[in-house]
Amino acid sequence: MNVKAEFIKSAPKWTECPEPNIPEYAFIGRSNVGKSSLINMLADKKDLAKTSGTPGKTQLLNVFLMNEKWYLMDLPGFGYARVSKVKRGEFQKMITNYLTQRPNLINTFILIDCRIPPQKIDLEFMEWMGENQIPFSMVFTKIDKISSAALQKALLHYRKEMLKTWESMPQVFTTSATGRIGRLELLNYINTINEQLEGQFKN
Repeated sequence: MNVKAEFIKSAPKWTECPEPNIPEYAFIGRSNVGKSSLINMLADKKDLAKTSGTPGKTQLLNVFLMNEKWYLMDLPGFGYARVSKVKRGEFQKMITNYLTQRPNLINTFILIDCRIPPQKIDLEFMEWMGENQIPFSMVFTKIDKISSAALQKALLHYRKEMLKTWESMPQVFTTSATGRIGRLELLNYINTINEQLEGQFKN
C-alpha cells in the first residue's frame, strides 16, 4: 500500500497543532519501544520520524499528514528518558492535555515491546486512558526478535493482566519495523475508520 507522508510541524502543545479538520491518530509508548521505526515503516520512508539510540528524543508533538486525509501524531515517550524531573512533568502535562483535549483524535496506538513482561507504567497508562474514555489500541513491536511461541506466551500474559481490570481487550496489533510486519493491518484499520467517519469532518 502506497502512502504519501509529509511532516507538517512540531508543536509544544495541542493548541498549536493544525486545525482539527481531519481525523488524527496518535502513537505513543515507553522510550525505546521502536516508535520512530514503526512510523517510518507505516510511511514507507526511512527518515520521516527521527530514530535514535538515545531514548526520549521525541520532545514535542510531531504532526505528519498522511495521504492528505489524516494526521499521524508522534507523541513523546513516557517512562525512562534522560531528562530532568521538571522536563518529565512538562512532557506528562503536554501528553495529558493533548489526549484529553484534541477534538479530532480518533484513536491512540500504544506501543509495547513484546519482549518485556507487562510493565506497571504501561498498564497504568492504559487504565488512565480507559478512565478518561480515550479510545486506544495495543501495538506490540519488535516481534521479529522473539519466536512465535514466545510471542503467543507474551500476548497471553498481557491478556491475563489486562482482563484483571478490563471487561474485554482492546484491538491488538503485532508488528516488526525490520520485517515490515503489521503495516497493512494498521493502515487498513485506520482507512476503515476513516471511511466510517466520511462526512464528519469539514475540510
